[in-house]
Amino acid sequence: MKVWGHKIELLTGLLLQEVTTMAGMHEMRFTEEKPLLRGQDAELEHSDAFLSAVDTDWKEHDIETPYGLLHVVIRGSPKGNRPALLTYHDVGLNHKLCFNTFFNYEDMQEITKHFVVCHVDAPGQQAGASQFPQGYQYPSMDQLAAMLPSVVQHFGFKYVIGIGVGAGAYVLAKFALIFPDLVEGLVLINIDPNGKGWIDWAATKISGLTSTLPDSVLSHLFSQEELVSNTELVQSYRQQIGSMVNQCNLQLFWNMYNSRRDLDINRPGSVPNAKTLRCPVMLVVGDNGPAEDGVVECNSKLDPTTTTFLKMADSGGLPQVTQPGKLTEAFKYFLQGMGYIAYLKDRRLSGGSVPSASMTRLARSRTASLTSASSVDGSRPRACTHSESSEAMGQINHTMEVSC
Repeated sequence: MKVWGHKIELLTGLLLQEVTTMAGMHEMRFTEEKPLLRGQDAELEHSDAFLSAVDTDWKEHDIETPYGLLHVVIRGSPKGNRPALLTYHDVGLNHKLCFNTFFNYEDMQEITKHFVVCHVDAPGQQAGASQFPQGYQYPSMDQLAAMLPSVVQHFGFKYVIGIGVGAGAYVLAKFALIFPDLVEGLVLINIDPNGKGWIDWAATKISGLTSTLPDSVLSHLFSQEELVSNTELVQSYRQQIGSMVNQCNLQLFWNMYNSRRDLDINRPGSVPNAKTLRCPVMLVVGDNGPAEDGVVECNSKLDPTTTTFLKMADSGGLPQVTQPGKLTEAFKYFLQGMGYIAYLKDRRLSGGSVPSASMTRLARSRTASLTSASSVDGSRPRACTHSESSEAMGQINHTMEVSC
């Protein structure tokens, strides 16, 4: 009996050891099978403003242009004649800090899944970018715009709908002026069409002597009221600007933006041979944002028949971050006005069936080419205008809330 008892005890010990080993192996396998999420840097994991969706479909590219490399992140591939959505961030940010909240918004994802999405980072502004060597000449704002046709050519886009914020809005507007046949529409948030005068230039220099670079950038991104309140959003961006963007590279971009010239646009008929943006434009600014005066002036220089001006209530310097739902709704109607009809699931509807997400392009004919400034005065055929697309879609019962 003692022998059998010893054998049973030995077998029990081996069995427990095997169970423990298997449990450890199972735990190890479970850990390894966790999906790895790209684009979620350690600094961002604790901030709701920067949380990323599962973005394993995003692919990074470094594209050669006449003025250096451009870092681009893209999802999807060109779909027929449908334009790509191309974004350009503001100074002090990169595509993650500027657009993650907006593009990760659920209703916005319903829209973007029908387009290829291309995020462009200004030279040296992406997370983890190497510092430019001493003496490096940063591209001018005009040159930054002239880098974008290389992106269009590289991916085979026929044309794009640009979404830009601040400095990025200026770059995209300049791009549309030089290469109008490549731009289908523009969403310009916080754009300032004016160059810096001597007084502004001197104020910027003095501010640079008395303030840190992140603080100077924050005064560009947020209103004085937001800075004084020192909200969690402001605190979070102060930390991210100082840690995610190379400070020497940022200084070069900041200096170049503050050296920009006037955008050189005028409302048609206001001056002889007036140049203006020929594509549909949606201007956006928060009612408590620092860029309000610039956006209002830009609105006065654009064609009122193709321009929508949206002043967002309860929003500050970053409406795409603080009010992604309102901006998504406005963007949806903007696309509809251009002839893209979005049937989107509305989570606010309690009854009745809602068509599944789909996007249909109205019939149109157009040839896009990589022409330069000489094509600005040429004719641009379009199959539908705002009025024509409204008739084709039938009566739309939605209204866009605009705070003035």
